[in-house]
Amino acid sequence: MFCGSELAARVERVETELIAKGSAAAAARLEPDTGFVIPLAGGVASFAEDGSPLNKIAGLGFAGIPDEAELDEIERLFAARETPVQAEVSQLGDPGIGELLTGRGYRLVSFENVLGRELGAPRTADVAPGVEVMPSGEDEFDIWLTVVADGFAHPDTQGVASHEEFPAEIIANAMRDLTGAAGVQRYLARRDGRVAGGASLRMSDGIAQLTGAATHPAHRRHGVQSSLLSARLAEAAAAGCDMAVVTTQPGSKSQQNVQRQGFALLYTRAILVKG
Repeated sequence: MFCGSELAARVERVETELIAKGSAAAAARLEPDTGFVIPLAGGVASFAEDGSPLNKIAGLGFAGIPDEAELDEIERLFAARETPVQAEVSQLGDPGIGELLTGRGYRLVSFENVLGRELGAPRTADVAPGVEVMPSGEDEFDIWLTVVADGFAHPDTQGVASHEEFPAEIIANAMRDLTGAAGVQRYLARRDGRVAGGASLRMSDGIAQLTGAATHPAHRRHGVQSSLLSARLAEAAAAGCDMAVVTTQPGSKSQQNVQRQGFALLYTRAILVKG
């Protein structure tokens, strides 16, 4: 699957929308002035709460380059919250973004890969023997959170390690905000009747975002993650999405699993941090 700048811009817009809606929901939940959501040159600068995965600048490079004064203010707001500024920059965006940020003292700390595949006619989920995947309701939120948080706490050692770690409480807050405000749907996988993994899905502008997938260490290498992936692809195709995207650590088991399901590398995001 070929990805040019137009497709990358579409994917980044959906990602920006997800972050902005989740952060706005956090703002409504917390005290005034705890966080902020600021449009920035087609992207967004977001702070939800201390330690949140929504604290970042995203989506830059497809609608011009930010003014220095805009970045001055955003950096001031992050500094006031004692949080480094993290910018996720697509390699298919305007190269001037990277030049601007590195010139301001941002340093490269990591990469993440965005992979995608086209979705055609409705398809049947291909679930491994002994594995069952079902949508997860609010009554199962704590169960879902436990298995996802445990999976993230024991990452797969294959590939480049993630540069981020989040406490279970922060993951819970972010997922509740994203479920209510951004339409994120949760799924649980059970293997031989035992909870084995969890994942989530969001659909917008014909794109299915596959997010939050994790497998309990005791159930790895038994098709749980692949089953969660296939079930969500079937759901997205039935809903009329024309493509699915997923973000992985480079060279990880997760990347290997999605490539086996027909995903191809669309582009890489550079993770730049200041502060």
